[in-house]
Amino acid sequence: MDRNNVYRLVQSLSAVERRDARRFLESPYFNLRADLLRLFDFFCAGKKADKAGAWAALHPSEPYDDTRMRLLMSYLNRLLETFLLVQDMPEKAPESRIRLAAAYRNRGLMEQYERTMRAFERDLHAQPCRNENYYALQRLYQFEQHETALRKNPAETAPLRGLARSIDAHYLTARLRLICLELSQKNVYRSDSEAALHRSVIALAEAPEWAEQPGISTYLSAIRMLQHGDDSAYYHAFLKKMEATQTLFSEVERREFYLFAINHCIRRANSGAREMEHELLDLYRRALDAGSLIGNGVLSRFTYHNIVASGLRCGELDWVENFIHRYNRHLERQYRESSLSFNLARLEYARHRFDSVLTLLQKANYNDPLLHLAAKTLLLKTYFVLDEYDLLHSHLDAMRNYIHRKKVLGYHRKNYLNIIRFTERLLQHSHDSRKRKALRAEIEREQVLTEKEWLLEQL
Repeated sequence: MDRNNVYRLVQSLSAVERRDARRFLESPYFNLRADLLRLFDFFCAGKKADKAGAWAALHPSEPYDDTRMRLLMSYLNRLLETFLLVQDMPEKAPESRIRLAAAYRNRGLMEQYERTMRAFERDLHAQPCRNENYYALQRLYQFEQHETALRKNPAETAPLRGLARSIDAHYLTARLRLICLELSQKNVYRSDSEAALHRSVIALAEAPEWAEQPGISTYLSAIRMLQHGDDSAYYHAFLKKMEATQTLFSEVERREFYLFAINHCIRRANSGAREMEHELLDLYRRALDAGSLIGNGVLSRFTYHNIVASGLRCGELDWVENFIHRYNRHLERQYRESSLSFNLARLEYARHRFDSVLTLLQKANYNDPLLHLAAKTLLLKTYFVLDEYDLLHSHLDAMRNYIHRKKVLGYHRKNYLNIIRFTERLLQHSHDSRKRKALRAEIEREQVLTEKEWLLEQL
């Protein structure tokens, strides 16, 4: 039963949702079958019986009927899916109001239709966002205007022009946002055909008629920043644009804007523009103060680790310590302990408190393979600076064996194997200046090596 769709759906409901779902199932408008209610209650009790056991609880005097049981479970699943849809559809949502207007129009109740449309238009312009969702609502409004005008005068085309403009604005905003998301993640196009499509979309968006549309112009500014990673002018132009238009976008979109700028700074810093390290930390601080890195009360553990790394690179050790403790509670619960101990260990390493590093790294169980390897790398560096070479050799062997056992590391495998390889080479050639010079050149040429700076420092 644990693998059954409807059982798993019921188990996912909170206590409040179960109460509301039961009220929904009690409504004769949606359900007239008492056995569906009993089956829902049976599932809410969390009993582990199979279908035959559930049937026996519902119909103790009847022999098991697999067909009827399957149908009953299917009916309940369909009704609970309807409940989820109703629950996510607030009465006063703009989409609901436009559907209500359409219902009035279809019944010829034009006075009520006009009143509902005026209220929709008033609410649409009063709400602050001018984003993809705004243009989608505007499209619905223009479509209703077209339908009404068509009934009055089939030759009227003005509403069609308004509808076309709303559709274009919605499409361009949505497509530009997707282009930004892809560029931010990869900074490359997947194929020549897709690159050509992107160029066509961008060319359409650059038409003068869209210059005053913040939902389009802001994404265009982000695209220019992401496409021209070496030109700081585009970066500062985007920051200025983001500052001017941030109230016109949703919380999710504002978070994306910060991440676009953050990824740009990371790429610049990784390519050697060290002045971007402080710019990156400043961006993280601004985003934290604005609440734009926390969604539904949760801060991504990857963002948490990246912020600590940024603060350490800038030498802001006291600020990093405060951040680690202050924002740890915003991580998903299963990652809090391991993230806390790992990042405190990084902080102690920066403070040269190496005994504390060893203690902290032994306190948590790092189930995430990448976090486990990051902790192992920090332990490697600690053994090295403490001249614990016997421990270091054993540690490198264990680390290599772990990497070979884990098949899910992807491209991270090469990075960590390179760290091990170069550390071993560093130990082997510690007194040979000629070989150390050759090793330095090899490390500098290696493209996949996150600890390149540390290895060069040791040389």
